[in-house]
Amino acid sequence: MSLRVLHVITRLTLGGSSENTLASIVALQRAGHEVALAVSFRESDPSTLEAARRRGVRLVDVPALGRAVAPLRDLGALLRLRRIIAAERPHVVHTHTSKAGFVGRLAARLMRVPAVIHQPHGHVFYGYWGRCTSALFTALERRAARWSDRIVTLTDRGTEEHLARGVGRRAQYVSVPSGVPVERLRAAAPSRGAAREQLGLPPAAFIVAGLGRFVPVKGFDLLVEALPALCAGVPAAHLVLVGDGPERRTLEARAAALGVASRLRLSGAVADPTPWLAAADVVAAPSRNEGMGRAIVEAMALGLPVVGAAVGGIPSVIVDGESGRLVPPEDAVALAEALVELGRDAGLRARLGVEAVARAEAFSSAVADRRLCEVYAALAREKRLS
Repeated sequence: MSLRVLHVITRLTLGGSSENTLASIVALQRAGHEVALAVSFRESDPSTLEAARRRGVRLVDVPALGRAVAPLRDLGALLRLRRIIAAERPHVVHTHTSKAGFVGRLAARLMRVPAVIHQPHGHVFYGYWGRCTSALFTALERRAARWSDRIVTLTDRGTEEHLARGVGRRAQYVSVPSGVPVERLRAAAPSRGAAREQLGLPPAAFIVAGLGRFVPVKGFDLLVEALPALCAGVPAAHLVLVGDGPERRTLEARAAALGVASRLRLSGAVADPTPWLAAADVVAAPSRNEGMGRAIVEAMALGLPVVGAAVGGIPSVIVDGESGRLVPPEDAVALAEALVELGRDAGLRARLGVEAVARAEAFSSAVADRRLCEVYAALAREKRLS
């Protein structure tokens, strides 16, 4: 059965939620569905928009759709989405992330769209704002859940965290990972030595990598705080942060103040982090909130142990002591201790890495695409869509 589907997301940028959205659309098109993506071109990275077009994604501009709360702009986005829905006549509206999720679901409800799916790509319950703002957004999520037929979480733990806060009913939830093309990733990855030579990294160093935007929720400040203890415990240690963002200067300044500036390298934004992963010995994900962590799965697929904070969906990905290490959130001391342990024990790194490769298969593109198509097929039967 071929369905007309409209996906809605605030913006397309380098990052997990955008890649997951685009990969989902490609999978649905491959399954025979007619799909369009409503997105703000102004909020998006031009290179990511162009990459989406090259993958065959049909884009529709919603200029007023933005991440920040702005009542007049939000009303403009709502009206624009209503017009798009009227023109596209979708069987399904599938929204992504918090802001587009609320505005998009409201537009779908007002236009009586037969079926609505929301995919939060994590949640906004902690790690982003203070208590009052978080409570407001949680209340909005509770309201919007009433307008949803399915809520797609990236992990089972994501489902439980929503339900614990009264967002939706269990019957609405299904978990679909942010699928990682694990086989293609392994085929494209250079050898460790070749990657280090290409990137100018010391061949004998113990390289810890962190991947993501330099924003508070990613917790890279904790990695910098842990760096002096890591270097003391593993003298060959270096930290490489792969990405860019508003905290870049703050991270550099803190490393200088701690006397470890020479052990920190910031890559800047990269379209393909594979060589950086291939060059690493360990990946660290000290996030304050994380839906699943595509970079975690990518690292595991390449046989790297990951040290991750026990927040969001990370404990659903990393099996502590088997495929990586979990540490308490906001704990730079525990983070340093776990990294020192791995830096001193190559055998432990190897054992965890072998298990990590096997664990990554549960979050592969093949698994994600199959589960997503199953969600659509079940919803089509339930709603008698045609």
